[in-house]
Amino acid sequence: MARGTLRIFLGAAPGVGKTFAMLEEAHGLLGKGHDVVVALVMDHGRVGTRALLDGLEVVPPKVLSYRGTSFEEMDIDAVLARKPATAIVDEYAHSNIPGSRHEKRWQDIEELLDAGINVHSTVNVQHLASLGDVVSAIAGVKQSEAVPDDIVRRADQIDLVDISPELLRQRLSEGSIYAPDKIDAALSNYFRLGNLTALRELALLWLADRVDEGLSRYRAENNIVATWPARQRIVVGLTGGTEGEVLIRRAARALTRVSGGDLLAVHVRDSDGGTSESPRSLEAQRQLVADLGGSYHTVAGDDAARALLDFARSVNATQIVIGVSQHKAMTRLFAGAGIGARVVRGSGDIDVLMVSHPLGAKGTGSQPRGALGRRRVASGFALAVVLPVLLQVVLGQSPEHNVGTAALLQLTGSVTVALVGGLWPAILAAMWSSLLVNYFSTPPLGTLTISDPQNVLALLVFVGVSTAVALVVDRSARRSKEAARARVEAVTLSELARGAVRSADSLTALLDQAVDVFQVRSAALFTAETSVDPGAAGGDDVSWHRVAAAGENPPDSMADAENIERIDAATALVLTGRTLPASDRRLLSAFAAHVTALQERKQLSMSRRENLRLAEGNTMRTAILRAVSHDLRTPLTGIKLAVSSLRQTGVRFTQEEEKEMLATIEDYTDRLDLLVGNLLDMSRITSDAVNPLLRPLRWYEVLPGALQGVPPGSVRVDLAPNMPEIDADAGMLERVIANIVENAHKYAPNSDIVIVGTVGGLGTATIKGRPTGELRIIDHGQGVPAENVVAMFRPFQRLDDIPSVTGVGLGLAVAKGFLEAMGGTLTAEPTPGGGLTMVIRLPLSTGTPWEGTHDAVTTESQSVLKAWKKPELHLPGQVKKTS
Repeated sequence: MARGTLRIFLGAAPGVGKTFAMLEEAHGLLGKGHDVVVALVMDHGRVGTRALLDGLEVVPPKVLSYRGTSFEEMDIDAVLARKPATAIVDEYAHSNIPGSRHEKRWQDIEELLDAGINVHSTVNVQHLASLGDVVSAIAGVKQSEAVPDDIVRRADQIDLVDISPELLRQRLSEGSIYAPDKIDAALSNYFRLGNLTALRELALLWLADRVDEGLSRYRAENNIVATWPARQRIVVGLTGGTEGEVLIRRAARALTRVSGGDLLAVHVRDSDGGTSESPRSLEAQRQLVADLGGSYHTVAGDDAARALLDFARSVNATQIVIGVSQHKAMTRLFAGAGIGARVVRGSGDIDVLMVSHPLGAKGTGSQPRGALGRRRVASGFALAVVLPVLLQVVLGQSPEHNVGTAALLQLTGSVTVALVGGLWPAILAAMWSSLLVNYFSTPPLGTLTISDPQNVLALLVFVGVSTAVALVVDRSARRSKEAARARVEAVTLSELARGAVRSADSLTALLDQAVDVFQVRSAALFTAETSVDPGAAGGDDVSWHRVAAAGENPPDSMADAENIERIDAATALVLTGRTLPASDRRLLSAFAAHVTALQERKQLSMSRRENLRLAEGNTMRTAILRAVSHDLRTPLTGIKLAVSSLRQTGVRFTQEEEKEMLATIEDYTDRLDLLVGNLLDMSRITSDAVNPLLRPLRWYEVLPGALQGVPPGSVRVDLAPNMPEIDADAGMLERVIANIVENAHKYAPNSDIVIVGTVGGLGTATIKGRPTGELRIIDHGQGVPAENVVAMFRPFQRLDDIPSVTGVGLGLAVAKGFLEAMGGTLTAEPTPGGGLTMVIRLPLSTGTPWEGTHDAVTTESQSVLKAWKKPELHLPGQVKKTS
C-alpha cells in the first residue's frame, strides 16, 4: 500500500488564515470529484471558518473526559474505517488528552498516512521545536506544544499562509480572531507589531531553509554541477595566512549589501609544503566566521584551485572570495599561473572576487612546488624539443668548437629540461641532443656516423649524465611531494584532535571533519553485533548497526558505502559520495585510528565516573558512621534519659513535668526519624537507586503535605493562577519542598518565608530544551556568602558548622539529588534586601494540554490559596500536630 501524502499549511501566528485556506482547498478538491472528509477542525468560534464546513463530510470527533472536563479529539478508528482519499486534520502540533492512542496529533496523522490516506493539516511557526526558545524570547510566552522540525520537513508540500502584520492586527481588532473581551490584551501582548514582524520573518527563513534543502537534494540526484544562484552563498578561500581575516570581513560586508545569505569559509590545504600556514591565525579566523554567523570547513587536495572550486560547486556557491596572489614572475614561469588565475578560469558561472590587501596573500601558493604536475611535464617535453635546437644554433655561431664543448652545452640544456619536466622529458632531451651533437659536431660532420671511438664514449657519457640528473630531479620531486602530503595529513590530524576536544560530541565532530576533508557526501560509523545462530553455516550471524553519522543522507547499511575502512573486527568507518583514491587511504586509516582512540577515551571516562561513584560511596559510608556516632547518639541519649526518669518509682513528677518529658521524647523521635530518612535517601542517591515515578502534577498538589511540619501562618504561599503542570514524582517533590522550608526555618527563624510560583519560570529558562515551571522559596535571614553556595549543597555541610542547629547537613543535598533524578534543578540566589532564595525548576509536562483547562485550574488553585491564608483551616490531607 502506497503511503499517503502530507500537506501542511504553515502560518506565522494564530489568525493568519491557515484553517480557512485548508478548508477552501478541501472544497476545491471536492469540486474536482475527490473524496474528502473533515476528520477534525477547530474553528475557535470563528464564524467564517465554521461556515466553510458546510458542504463537507465531517467525521464526528471522539469525546474524552479529563479532570472533569470534556474534550474533542480525532476519532482515528472512524477515519480509518471511512478511508477517504484525503482527510482534513487541524492543529498538527496538538497534544492529545491522556488516554488517547497517541501522545501527539502528528502521530495520529502518521497512522493515517501509513494507511494510504492523504492528509492536510496546519501548524504555526511557534510550534516548531527548533524555534520554541526563539519565539519565547520574542513574545514572552512559553510554548507547551512542539513538533520536531524533521517531522514537518518530511511533508510532501508546505504552503505558507502569509498576511502582513498590520492586516492581522486589523482582523484581530475587528473580532475575527478572538472574542471581544480578549482583543485588547492580545493586541498589547502577543500581537504587538514587532512580535508579528519577527514571527513572520522566522516563518519565511525556516521555509527558505527547507526549499534550499530540496534544491540541494534535487541537484545531487540529477548530478547538476552548474551553479543555480537561487540564494546568495559566498565561499571564502583561506590559506592559513594572516590575510584571511580581511577576506572574511569583505565577504560578510558583501552579504550585508544583498540582505543576507550564507557565509562559508573553507581552508584549502594543498601539498605546498610551505610554512606560511599559521594555526593561531586559522583558529582566530574560525572564531571570526562563527561570530559572523558563517560556517568553517577544511578540505585537502593536491590542486588548491581545483579543491576550492569543487567545494564551491558542491554548496552551490554564487561567489568566491580569494586574496590576490603576489608570486614573482620567475615563480609563475616554473609553477604555472597562480591560484587566483586558475580559479577564475575554472569558475564558470561562479563570480570570483580577488581582494587586494596589504598582507600580500603570501599563503596562496600556486601549483605545488615539489610536485611535477601535468603542466610542468608538458612544458618539459616542449622544452626538450626546442631547447637543444636553440643551443645548436648558438654553437653554429662559433665554427671552432669541438665535441666536448658541444656536449657540455647540450648537457646544460638537458639538466634544465630535467629541472622543469622531470625524468621522461630529460631522457627525450638527452637523446635528441646526442643526435644533434653527433650530426653537427662529431666527425664526419653532416652524418650520424662516428669515426673516433672516443667520441662514442663522450656521447654515451653525455646520455648517462643527463639520465642520472633527470632521475635525481624526479626522485627529489617525489620525496618532496610525499613530505608535503605527510605535512598536510599531520596538520589535518592536528585540526581533527583540536575539533574533537572542542566538541561535546567528539565522534560526530570527527565524522563532520571527515566529510569536509575527503569531500564526500556523508560519513558513518558502524559496529557489529554477533548473535549465535546454530542453523547458520558459520554458526554466528553478524549484523552491522550505525552508531553515528554526519553529512547528507548517511548510509543505512555498509553495502551502500563506496569506501569502507575496517577499524577492528566489530567497527568500521564508511564514506559515501565518491570513491577515494589510493593516496587518501592512509589519511582515512588515521581517521579510523582516531575513532579507536575516541572509543577508548569514552570507556576510560566511564570507568573514571564509576570510580568516582565508588569513592563517593566510601565517603558517604564514612560520613554516615560519623553521623551515627554523634548526631544520632544525642537524641537517643535524650530519649533514654527521659524514659529512665519516668520509670523511676522513688521520684514523683508533676503533671507538667511528665508532659514536658513526653514532649521531649516525641521531639527527639521526630528528629531521629528525619535523620534516618535523610541518611537512607542520601544512600539511594549516591548509589543511583532513585527511580522517580514521573507524572503531570501542579505545585499546589504537593504543598499541603510538604508544609505539615511548619507552624500555621509561618509560610505565605503566592501561586499564580492557571499554572501549567510539571513532570515530577509527588512524594519526592513533597520531600524536596519540606527539606528546603525546614532549612529556611533553621537558619532564618524570625523571618517570613514566602513560596512563589510562576508560569514557565523566567521566560527563557529551559532544561535540555524543555520549558520549565518554577517555585521560589524566599527567606530574609542572614543569607549565604557566594563562596559557600556550592558547598551548601554537599552532604554533611551546615552553615558555619553551628552546633546548636540540629541535623547532619543532608536536607539540601537530598533535595538537590531528588530534583536532579526528576530532571530538574535546585539553585540558590541572594534575596534582595538580605536572605536566601531557593529556586526549584522542573520541566513542564508535554502530555497534558493545560491551555484547555484554565477555568478548572483557576477555581481549584484559588480555593487552595484561600484555605492557606486562614490559619484555622487546613488543606486536604493536613493533620494537626499535637504537642
